[in-house]
Amino acid sequence: MPNAYEDNPSALNQVQSRAVSELLRVSPVADELARRFQEAGFSLALVGGSVRDALLGRLGNDLDFTTDARPEDVLKIMRPWADAVWEVGIAFGTVGGQKDARVGDVSQSFQIEVTTYRSEAYDRTSRKPEVSYGDSIEQDLVRRDFTVNAMAVALPEKEFIDPHGGLDDLAARVLRTPSTPEASFSDDPLRMMRAARFAAQLDFEVAPDVVAAMKAMSERIEIVSSERVRDELNKLVLSAHPRKGLTLLVDTGLADRVLPELPALRLERDEHHRHKDVYDHTLIVLEQAMALEEDGPDLTLRLAALLHDIGKPRTRRFEDDGRVSFHHHEVVGAKMTKKRMTELKYSNELVKDVSRLVELHLRFHGYGTGEWTDSAVRRYVRDAGPLLDRLHKLTRSDCTTRNKRKATALSRAYDGLEERIAQLQEQEELDAIRPDLDGNQIMEILGVAPGPVIGQAYKFLMELRLENGPMEHDTAVSALKEWWAAQD
Repeated sequence: MPNAYEDNPSALNQVQSRAVSELLRVSPVADELARRFQEAGFSLALVGGSVRDALLGRLGNDLDFTTDARPEDVLKIMRPWADAVWEVGIAFGTVGGQKDARVGDVSQSFQIEVTTYRSEAYDRTSRKPEVSYGDSIEQDLVRRDFTVNAMAVALPEKEFIDPHGGLDDLAARVLRTPSTPEASFSDDPLRMMRAARFAAQLDFEVAPDVVAAMKAMSERIEIVSSERVRDELNKLVLSAHPRKGLTLLVDTGLADRVLPELPALRLERDEHHRHKDVYDHTLIVLEQAMALEEDGPDLTLRLAALLHDIGKPRTRRFEDDGRVSFHHHEVVGAKMTKKRMTELKYSNELVKDVSRLVELHLRFHGYGTGEWTDSAVRRYVRDAGPLLDRLHKLTRSDCTTRNKRKATALSRAYDGLEERIAQLQEQEELDAIRPDLDGNQIMEILGVAPGPVIGQAYKFLMELRLENGPMEHDTAVSALKEWWAAQD
């Protein structure tokens, strides 16, 4: 295969320079470990994503190695050397460890994984790969997912091993498979999702033959466990270019099998084009939400942006006047979000938070130009709870109109709502909003023992607090007694 750098040798020099610089940085750890393997009669090589990232100038402190040593031998070598060793992946030939070391004048902690040369394949009924060990690095590299991840650097001599043209593909920013795509995806169907994930993370294109195989084999993803699918989806959604990966999942039919609610948003437009393309709107909302992130990628916010309108296909109605409506799509969407995320084995907390944001994302549109009472503002804050900041971001992101006057009006209205929330928070401590009397006080005032009535009284006082704001103690006591008297 021709070298992609032949017309621009300076580019190759830059890549080599970056790689050398990155490898020199980790040499105190990598070379020391390699020498221990050599002394035990084994070889060791930096491999896969670590080599790719070194060539891209972005190698972190997570280092992946491959070796001809079997896992039990790897344990014997690493235990006396590493600061911590774990065997979580040992059934798949991987031993993990942590090594603290000084690099220059700085103490750093390295996360290390050493995997025995191997090959993996799925059968038609199993959700788990069958692992068999190999005896050569070439055999190991050919079973890797993509050529840019099928490069290695033998240690400590620093010999570059690239039997499948990964360096050229890295230069061309393209994802190809070392063997045929069909063989690669048969070995592990999750690699189809990994293609979309790497496209999103690295902003690479996927080779046409790889895309064709993804389309032809999309049903094979169903053999992969929900947990593995979820983890790949998270990495894609948290990437720098999630639209690119999500579009690939939809176009290849993979999304129909792992996140069918997304392609379902591609509603045909009505003849008068009276509603927006919900699918494209969703991807824009996701990107606009990303632009509002302050402390790095936010999975909760991004999933909420991606799923906020999934209730629209089920609620679409063509009204008599020609308009298109989606009444209560936020309620339907929240239920659909909970169902899909539960099937993908997300944590209960994340399912609850994302579903709540989907449910609340339309609430602001009742605000108009500021007609809400203070009571309505308090309820908005109470219902959002700790998700309020994310709800602000999601609501602002949900405006994708090209009508500048309308967009400006919506933005100003939300500015006004946030200002009112800030004023009430300063006056009333809205973040810790609670009734003016607690459970013990309620029992003492009413002279009753613990039981359902205490919860009912508490709920009454909470509604009173939301409606009127903070109350004087005596006023709250009088209101409670009046409520109690009316219960007879």
